[in-house]
Amino acid sequence: MINKIREGKRCIFLMPEISLTPQMQKRLERYFKKRVIMWHSKLTRKQKDKRLEAIYRGEVDIVAGARSALFTPLKDVGLIIVDEEHDDSYKSMMKPRYHARDMAVYIGAKLKAQVVLASATPSLNSYYKYDIIRLKNAFIKTKKRYSFIEGTTLTNDIIKRLDDNFKRGEQSLVFVPTRGNFKYLYCQKCGKTHLCPYCSVGMALHTYARHLKCHYCNYTEAIRESCSYCGHIPLTTQRIGTVEAREIIENSIEGIVVEQFDKDSITTQSKLKNALKRFEEKKSHILLGTQMLSKGHDYADITLSVILGIDYILGLSDYRAREKAMSMLIQIAGRSGRAKSADVVIQTSNSDFFNLFLDDYEEFLKDEIEFMRDFYPPFVSLAKVLISHKDDTKGAKITLDSVERLKEFKEVEIVGHGKAPIEKIANKFRYQILLRCRDRVPLLKALHAVKSPLIEIDIDPVDFS
Repeated sequence: MINKIREGKRCIFLMPEISLTPQMQKRLERYFKKRVIMWHSKLTRKQKDKRLEAIYRGEVDIVAGARSALFTPLKDVGLIIVDEEHDDSYKSMMKPRYHARDMAVYIGAKLKAQVVLASATPSLNSYYKYDIIRLKNAFIKTKKRYSFIEGTTLTNDIIKRLDDNFKRGEQSLVFVPTRGNFKYLYCQKCGKTHLCPYCSVGMALHTYARHLKCHYCNYTEAIRESCSYCGHIPLTTQRIGTVEAREIIENSIEGIVVEQFDKDSITTQSKLKNALKRFEEKKSHILLGTQMLSKGHDYADITLSVILGIDYILGLSDYRAREKAMSMLIQIAGRSGRAKSADVVIQTSNSDFFNLFLDDYEEFLKDEIEFMRDFYPPFVSLAKVLISHKDDTKGAKITLDSVERLKEFKEVEIVGHGKAPIEKIANKFRYQILLRCRDRVPLLKALHAVKSPLIEIDIDPVDFS
């Protein structure tokens, strides 16, 4: 960046989550002073206007932030950096469904700017498509000791390790694959899960807020005691969430303070800054949370990482499940041992798989390419056609009509069609058609043939629910 700025060029620095902005802002301002501005969705209209004025006046050399930073009106862009390029947060889940990483490559080509995709665990797509420069040695060399244990929740052994680390005056990190008390109430008698009345998904249990919540339409209701299908009492839960994990740790270890780090507890920019500041000042001792933990945070005194229930990610109905699980494990492990040796405890029943690639993620990518060849990206293009309608019959008819039109495009394969994995959201019935094609142009022509206001198209989907 320094070289580009000396050449009179300006830079865009993308991060996958605003959770990274406080720490990254400090680092950038240390080198570039006030010639840096941060840009993300949590800024107020007034804050955005002030920063845009600074850009127009030429007072800014670097715009850093989440994916929307890519579209700020910065002139003479000579470098675009996409940090943690593997992260799915770069894909917009709302219209327009663009991928900021791919958009950065496109904009870079148009502006004749250099584009750097940075990651310790690059996505398979990027690894296959672009030239690789591998930094084989860490800035500070430290040792990591890995150990595998079975189970799906906090055990006495894990609590003891956290306690021992706390007594040594060092900090720990605990990864939980589900946020809050993001787990479902189910009936032990009939086996059914308590569903949202407007969506075909289980309602997440939020013990702290004392309610059940649908994470798709935001409908809430009081915590139920009896099964809505058979009346059995009580309902029970599986899988530990961050709230429950925090309570277990704080009740088990005297004097320890756990910093909960997920989207339920970190709802504003000020809460984010305060949480990270408390941890940095050692007023809290454990950083406990979900995938937000994997997003590049750097704290020297984390010497123990605990990864709970990684098999949940490995078992996702997603062709990239192995890649997601392996990447997540290495990213979480990478938060510890930044300045001194560290231990990483991995809770899994698939230690043979993970152990193969712990020391060389590139070997994993080479192995994974053979599984993807001829069937999945980067060798083919995928597209998801989503049909949503309040009338189930009409939704089904639109789907079948669309399938018939798509059959006319012989180069495009209809992988499957039918009800979406989540059949209903916000009282609308959902159907999906999944398409596959070796070439992009025939796929785009086919998608234009079925385009309508009732259809949403997602090219290169990362979510199949």
